[in-house]
Amino acid sequence: MSDSPSPLADPHIVFDPAEGRRDVVVLGSTGSIGTQAIDLVLRNPDRFRVTGLSAAGGRVELLAEQAHRLRVRTVAVAREETVPALREALRSLYGTGETLPEILAGTGAATELAASDCHTVLNGITGSIGLAPTLAALEAGRTLALANKESLIVGGPLVKALAEPGQIIPVDSEHAALFQALAAGTRADVRKLVVTASGGPFRGRTKAELADVTPKDALAHPTWAMGPVITVNSATLVNKGLEVIEAHLLYDIPFDRIEVVVHPQSYVHSMVEFEDGSTLAQATPPDMRGPIAIGIGWPERVPDAAPAFDWSTASTWEFFPLDTEAFPSVGLARHVGELGGTAPAVFNAANEECVDAFLAGRLPFNGIMDTVTAVVGEHPDVRGTSLTVPDVLEAETWARARARELARQAATKATAEARA
Repeated sequence: MSDSPSPLADPHIVFDPAEGRRDVVVLGSTGSIGTQAIDLVLRNPDRFRVTGLSAAGGRVELLAEQAHRLRVRTVAVAREETVPALREALRSLYGTGETLPEILAGTGAATELAASDCHTVLNGITGSIGLAPTLAALEAGRTLALANKESLIVGGPLVKALAEPGQIIPVDSEHAALFQALAAGTRADVRKLVVTASGGPFRGRTKAELADVTPKDALAHPTWAMGPVITVNSATLVNKGLEVIEAHLLYDIPFDRIEVVVHPQSYVHSMVEFEDGSTLAQATPPDMRGPIAIGIGWPERVPDAAPAFDWSTASTWEFFPLDTEAFPSVGLARHVGELGGTAPAVFNAANEECVDAFLAGRLPFNGIMDTVTAVVGEHPDVRGTSLTVPDVLEAETWARARARELARQAATKATAEARA
């Protein structure tokens, strides 16, 4: 393993802090990451200034309120049909004579905003639609605070080809933890990366015991408050599989040296084991504002970004091995990560379709990974191919269509068996 700097995040690289406040664009501002980032910015107006916001368009009132409170230059919305409602919401908040922010609309709006004049782009979009904004921010030379893991998963080689050393700062709690722990040594010193998992709401259950869980059960995460897709991914541990691929891409560590361990308390966010036997863990109470602060503030730390531990109170921290039979997603993710090419895009797209089907009641919980596994198995071997954006889009389109078809077949079969 080379000891040269990673083309992505390297905690040893120090940026020159921007004079005065750091201008930030927040993509996915009305989601979980976006709202917490805005809370952090509002509590630190001397450090950060938000210049642009983007959202899908499902919460225009909130988007308008954010834009008004932050006095942003530009607002981007993916759903063009929501522009009239957004403009009206903005007018109701701005005073007479005040200039409304510029509005960008359409599927490419977030991508255009990501290339706008700023220091840092926080990509908090959910799903592979975050790939284009990620590439745009990197190409424009912005520092990328990356919470949209899917863009790295589906477009890893594309992202790595554009990223300058240190240009990407990971915002996932696990990768923010690895990023900080890796500062204690060089990559040549690293023996293993240990990614922690809460285990989700179904920790300790067997595969058979997972057969009848409902969407309500899956959305009841014991630790984190997240969107529905990410929460279901946490229940299946698909999110942990994606994080294994992400760790490989970010830090150039082989897959066989990246381990997943279950840690129900979610206090230790990940660990790095070094060659001398030392293991360094990054630990905080569960709160995403800490990783967000690392993402948009690095190399400076933001005081009181998130709560700290009360060491005068007794607590117990537990660690368990991963049950690979009940949760096969991590093993499948390793497989597609090793295949490379469009295989990770197929895995991710098929999973998104299967999660939608599960939430709609068309697919059982175990059917999510059964279907994703089948789709991945049907996808041609793409090892050794160079990746392009059209390749990714074509693979995703095929995977989504095939996943929907298999989910329909499974639903039809289940209905027939129930009537028999």
